[in-house]
Amino acid sequence: MLSPKKVKFRKQQKGRTKGVSYRGCNLDYGEFGLQAIECGRISSKQIEAARIAMTRHVKRGGKMWIKIFPDKPFTKKPAEVRMGKGKGSPEGWIAVVRPGRILYEMEGVPREMAKEALRLASHKLSVKTRFVERGDL
Repeated sequence: MLSPKKVKFRKQQKGRTKGVSYRGCNLDYGEFGLQAIECGRISSKQIEAARIAMTRHVKRGGKMWIKIFPDKPFTKKPAEVRMGKGKGSPEGWIAVVRPGRILYEMEGVPREMAKEALRLASHKLSVKTRFVERGDL
């Protein structure tokens, strides 16, 4: 799973996930892409599960790019622990996603195969997405 090698601080605040994405809104590498259409947080496990679903469908054909990186830690308190006594320990990593952000890109496969692969990947993610092509944006 994806995670940063080194961070300056162990814990971060949640922040707000509103607004639209101004960075990462264009298809930079591939012909087809998967674009988020709502705000949300995507975990490193979800990113990896979607990647595996795509690669299995295209049977190692074409080329793929992951355009998001989980660089924000999320914390969790242990089960059956009372309120208070500070923040929980870091559990995993998430990527904050806003509408317009391209999550995955793909090229080197037919359009229908790419559309189906990205559809399978979107079922693994916790945000609503849409299929985009280079001519659309």
